[in-house]
Amino acid sequence: MSKFDRAWSETKTGIAAALRPSPPLRYKIELATRRIEAQIQYLNGAINALSQRDKALFQKIVDAYSKHDMQRASVYANELAELRKMANFMMGAELALERVALRLRTVTEVGNIAALLAPVGRVLQSVRTGIAGIFPNAERELGEITTLLDEIMIDASQVTGMPLDFEAASEEAQKILSEAAAVAEERMKEKFPELPALKAPAEGATEPK
Repeated sequence: MSKFDRAWSETKTGIAAALRPSPPLRYKIELATRRIEAQIQYLNGAINALSQRDKALFQKIVDAYSKHDMQRASVYANELAELRKMANFMMGAELALERVALRLRTVTEVGNIAALLAPVGRVLQSVRTGIAGIFPNAERELGEITTLLDEIMIDASQVTGMPLDFEAASEEAQKILSEAAAVAEERMKEKFPELPALKAPAEGATEPK
């Protein structure tokens, strides 16, 4: 069995391991994957909640517009615009995490773990920064997952002797985030109806009493 295979599937032994037990890389990656998938479900639930709130606000805009109450319609429209900005970000974050989880699942077939995971940490950090102050629990969890992946990369790099190319990792991470954002834009168009154009009532139209 090669050095990599042992690190991949066996728990470390010896004095150092006794003082600080370290599970095999496979277990660490599976753990990180499960924790990321849990965050995907969390974001999905939040997006669905925003979708319901979106429908309620949209109906309020339509009702206000039909009554020629443009001031109220404008207030609701502004609130809806902010809600959709958040929904768009969260949808992009969810898609980015899905790509991260997919990458982690493919690690079982690739020997160069360090190079494969390097962009993942950048993606998680970007998502974590975006949700800071909005979902503190998710931010904290993503921080712990990032730390776990950093440990995996260090272990893998030591075993394989492969140096990390941080510049390439950054470029690939940006590509993952850009692709997720583009898909999120398309899904927003499908999931959220277009806002009606808010125009002042025609001259001569009477305001409802």
